[in-house]
Amino acid sequence: MMARCWALWTGIIVLLTACPPGAVQSFSHLRYNLCKWCEVSSPVCKDSICLSKCNLSSFCTGIEEICIAIWRKTNNTMTVHTMCHHPTLPLDGVDPTLLLNFTSRECHMIPQMVEDGAMMVCGCQGEHECNDKLIFDKGANGFSRVQSKDVIPVVVISLVPPVLVAIVATVAFYFYRIRCPDKPGHPARPDWPTKRSPELYQALDIPHEAAGCRTEGGGGGVIGPGVEQEGQVAELLPVKLDMLVGKGRFAEVWRARLLQGQKGGVDSYETVAVKVFPAMEYTSWRNECSIFSETTLQHDNIIQFLAAEERGPPGETYWLVLAYYSLGNLQDYLTANILSWEELVSMGGSIAKGLAHLHCDTTCNGEPKVPVAHRDLKCSNILVKNKKQCALCDFGLALRLDLSLTVDDYAHSGQVGTARYMAPEVLESRVNLEDLEAFKQMDVYSTALVLWEMTSRCAAIGEVKSYEPVFGSKVCEQPCVDSMRDLVLRDRGRPDIPSTWMQHQGMSVVCSTITECWDHDPEARLTAHCVVERFTALQQGEEGEEAEDEEDRVRQV
Repeated sequence: MMARCWALWTGIIVLLTACPPGAVQSFSHLRYNLCKWCEVSSPVCKDSICLSKCNLSSFCTGIEEICIAIWRKTNNTMTVHTMCHHPTLPLDGVDPTLLLNFTSRECHMIPQMVEDGAMMVCGCQGEHECNDKLIFDKGANGFSRVQSKDVIPVVVISLVPPVLVAIVATVAFYFYRIRCPDKPGHPARPDWPTKRSPELYQALDIPHEAAGCRTEGGGGGVIGPGVEQEGQVAELLPVKLDMLVGKGRFAEVWRARLLQGQKGGVDSYETVAVKVFPAMEYTSWRNECSIFSETTLQHDNIIQFLAAEERGPPGETYWLVLAYYSLGNLQDYLTANILSWEELVSMGGSIAKGLAHLHCDTTCNGEPKVPVAHRDLKCSNILVKNKKQCALCDFGLALRLDLSLTVDDYAHSGQVGTARYMAPEVLESRVNLEDLEAFKQMDVYSTALVLWEMTSRCAAIGEVKSYEPVFGSKVCEQPCVDSMRDLVLRDRGRPDIPSTWMQHQGMSVVCSTITECWDHDPEARLTAHCVVERFTALQQGEEGEEAEDEEDRVRQV
């Protein structure tokens, strides 16, 4: 047994002495660090970890050498320099004391001061290729990482300002709505009267006793002018729609029959006009109702209001029952007819009278009234009663110029009307809201354009062309606000008044009145009352000439 042990140890000694020196040295490398070693490589980063992407590795030549990685960022370009290095030897750009402290198995990056760009360095030992995985306490782009436990506080703090702003805005809007009760809200029955009045039935020759108030059944109600509120829902007027005669932006206009009673067992009807508003245009219907509810509005040159009704189930349709004029609106009338000089003066004067009554703060009897601005005056919103009289209609955009209203109330009224007939200050959105006369002068400008259209179809000017709306050859059929702004504001465009129109003695006065009414400066325009005086003088002059001609004929006889 002792002989076998002695033979084993002798064999080992002989083997070791027989091996070459290089083989013994190769075993000693097991104690050296194996490091990534590239001058330059482009790292691949994700979150707070970068891989050097260096393809070369090497054992360090000394036991004391450690693995080093230097990360640089210049002009958004990241590079990594990996190597073996003795910690006691200086390394360009790296704090010498820092090298002596690299004892970890992981390569944690530490910032270093540099003049240009950014630089970080790490060192490690005891783990092969430990400088391949670079660990950043901050993100690889140099920004601090947000730990998952920090996300909730950051999000909460970020949301506080917008939440506070939303709360303040909601509270402000709530109080604004409370303080502005006149703004349109959910369709509901208005506050004005809902029971038929004796005056309404007298005007329509309907026995008042024949109309019983409904206590049960479907929705609806009727409103008459100048009625006291009695808190009851009245029976709807016996109206039958016959034929659609017009359609506008907000409603349809129907010719209808209103039952007046029976004579000899036969029903008797009166023809009326019914303006039918869909539910979505409740605000427009409500505005017209509020305008017509003023008994002081009644005038020969303003359409006669008969009743307002809510038809069908609540919120379905809304009606305005008005007087019917078989000649239609002024636009259709001018298209089909040529005016005589006398008709121009009489009809033009009646339009001015209706507008003057709207704008006036008293009636002809001296009774106080609230002035009204029409704000959508045009030929299609003027009805022809006969060959001498017209009546203003369509008050869906009208504005009551109540002194109790504030500038803010008028500011919310918006840029309304038909672009072709808008005054320059409306197109420019520069209306003087502190001066109520400014709203009236918008109507005067529109009136001038209406008078021009009437004059263009008057026999007194000589050659009469087919009807054409103002600016007809200069803009499209339905011009937008922008195109009218360019024409009226930038180019100061107005309809042409040919010199041939002036050959008639009275026509020069009409043309002068038109040009003074469409002046660019609202304060320089004539008032509606001045226009009435001009046409009254023309009419009296015509009547005086007719009287003199009659006297001459009598003398000759």
